[in-house]
Amino acid sequence: MPKAELVTDVTAGPGGVMTDEVGVITGVLTLRTELNNGSALLRVQYKDAEEWYTITGSKVPLKNPADLDALHRVAVALINRPEEE
Repeated sequence: MPKAELVTDVTAGPGGVMTDEVGVITGVLTLRTELNNGSALLRVQYKDAEEWYTITGSKVPLKNPADLDALHRVAVALINRPEEE
């Protein structure tokens, strides 16, 4: 069975990441992809901060929990833009 959550540090470029709670955030972040009751949810936090923010529109149903890893890898690829800082 896959892990219930995956975590990766990323660097969001100038376009940042839109969150439900605080709007756009940029810079060095930690991305967490969670699986809960058949749905995946992506959250971010400023690296080493305590607060987590939900990425806007990120809650998606997963028919197969094994797909969590692929979803997380795609999210990392979309968000991580260290060369654009």
